[in-house]
Amino acid sequence: MAKTIYIAGLGLIGASMALGIRRDHPDYEILGYNRSQASRDIALKEGMIDRATDDFASFAPLADVIILTLPIKQTISFIKELANLDLKEGVIISDAGSTKSAIVDAAEQYFAGKHVRFVGAHPMAGSHKTGAASADVNLFENAYYIFTPSSLTGQDTLEEMRDLLSGLHARFIEIDAKEHDRVTSQISHFPHILASSLMEQTAVYAQEHEMARRFAAGGFRDMTRIAESEPGMWTSILLSNSETILERIADFKERLEAIGQAISKGDEEQIWNFFNQAREQRQAMEIHKRGGVDSSYDLYVDVPDEEDVILRILELLRGTSLVNIHINEENREDIHGILQISFKNAQDLERAEHLITENTDYTVVVK
Repeated sequence: MAKTIYIAGLGLIGASMALGIRRDHPDYEILGYNRSQASRDIALKEGMIDRATDDFASFAPLADVIILTLPIKQTISFIKELANLDLKEGVIISDAGSTKSAIVDAAEQYFAGKHVRFVGAHPMAGSHKTGAASADVNLFENAYYIFTPSSLTGQDTLEEMRDLLSGLHARFIEIDAKEHDRVTSQISHFPHILASSLMEQTAVYAQEHEMARRFAAGGFRDMTRIAESEPGMWTSILLSNSETILERIADFKERLEAIGQAISKGDEEQIWNFFNQAREQRQAMEIHKRGGVDSSYDLYVDVPDEEDVILRILELLRGTSLVNIHINEENREDIHGILQISFKNAQDLERAEHLITENTDYTVVVK
């Protein structure tokens, strides 16, 4: 039976979700809310949605499923608003927030005693691009789509959501909301603090040591890439998961102090173990498999500094979907070489590795 789906927030996540729903359920009516007209117009023009509004409450009573792809504070505000609207009995309400406890708690509070089925969710996919214009039907492919059930979630709710979102080609998983926030504080939220702190430290240091800017490459580039993330979103994430993040900061201070003491004492064995354990632990993690935030499959090519060499490689990869390409032109200290190419899936990575290896004599490293 055809359903009516209401997506509130037509940014990258919401618009891409609409495309995924449309792929497997072309008969479903998809409604969209967005404050700005530009994204509404793009979503309508590209056929992502059937109807659009800038009045959130107007479409809510029509929907069988409502998905809030909005900032955390606005998501909670809209949950409160939905609790006072005349919604369809048994409506499913979900979200796409990066932290879950505050949202799930709000839903359980405001929807208590109402005929609403709420399930928290966090699709762990994204891009440096924003807005409906950047929507990608394959954005969620092989990425984790995490459900954080509430007391208002039944097994049938999860089954309906998996069916609704089947066209996203994501990997669905369930986890408790508080455990989700504990895990993501370590592998997502805290790393953003580290990256931004390292950039702040380096910017100050470079005022007296100007060459620090020029020599920054390799590990520094990789560690600080996420410092370019949108500040408003990360402010709301930290404030909605503050207790757990503060624990991670305190724990890290202790670990920095320990390695600092080892350096001060000249303890060669402890320093060696520090690096060796980190290397072994990273190699053991599923860090190279797509499924985490902003994850991808990376290939490194050690290429000569010759004219058109990059164009030659890209010509070999014609027809292969690339996520990103990075050319380090300023220095060659990178352990993997000058050219880094990122792919969306393992199949494209394997194809690219074969094509470059067979058609060139360049060293190719998959990492």
